[in-house]
Amino acid sequence: MTLAERRQTIFLYTDGASSGNPGPGGYGVILRCGSLEKELSAGFSCTTNNRMELMAVIVGLEAIKWDRVEVTVTSDSRYVVQAVNEGWLENWKRKGFRRVKNPDLWLRLIPLLERHNVRFTWVHGHSGHPENERCDALAVAAGAGAAAAGTVLPPDPGYDPE
Repeated sequence: MTLAERRQTIFLYTDGASSGNPGPGGYGVILRCGSLEKELSAGFSCTTNNRMELMAVIVGLEAIKWDRVEVTVTSDSRYVVQAVNEGWLENWKRKGFRRVKNPDLWLRLIPLLERHNVRFTWVHGHSGHPENERCDALAVAAGAGAAAAGTVLPPDPGYDPE
């Protein structure tokens, strides 16, 4: 049995949040492999919900140290899940990302999808799914919660109000 065959599937749970949309926002990530679990989150001073949903997936995939692993991403973002599962991303790529929002993040995501064997599943947000609820709490705390507490959040370098 090869090392790749012995590796377990990595489960990546993600959520993004933005207060005001645009406004202060953040992302929350849970990475789970067997009995190991890691949480990641960060916030930005002005961003959008869709950017944070995408950022959560990107940061989670970037945190994986191995190549060619099986990853199941669970997200409540139809925007992200449908873009990958329904071929929108491939179409946008083929057309040079003309008139597509968040091209910087989609371009950052593409090599990560090529590096791993990624499967996306959608879960209804705020429906009691434990990992989605935890990711939501991480995202809100990192973004709007931190801003409300007086934390100076960095700007989202790719956010374009146009």
